[in-house]
Amino acid sequence: MKRREFVMGAAAWALLPEAQASDEAMRTAIRAWAGRNPEVGLLKIEIAELVENGNAVPVRVVASEPVAALALFTPQNPEPEVLHASFGAAVARPEFSTRMRLARSQRIFAVAKAADGRCWQAGVDVIVTLAACVEP
Repeated sequence: MKRREFVMGAAAWALLPEAQASDEAMRTAIRAWAGRNPEVGLLKIEIAELVENGNAVPVRVVASEPVAALALFTPQNPEPEVLHASFGAAVARPEFSTRMRLARSQRIFAVAKAADGRCWQAGVDVIVTLAACVEP
């Protein structure tokens, strides 16, 4: 790597916005994705309430009715948006499963968006004993 490439890369890195872990950053991300503040609704989040290691936490989100999209958000991770999934009209029971990293104990949120513009959310408190995503 040449010195010029390194300097240009470092300058570009410095201009990137810093990830902020906060409830407000998560609410902003949810509003940006959903287009509004979601109401409390029928979503099922399957995740262990006590997690020993936050490096790979399995989670499953299931909607009780057809929706156009589902998303997963965490307020205490450096980036609040974990996953967005879109579904076609033929999917009767939209759901997804994934593994995510959790920086610390927190309340995670799933948000559903219907084709007609309605949106709702559900949350689950998760206790993490060994954190992941920790920034120095």
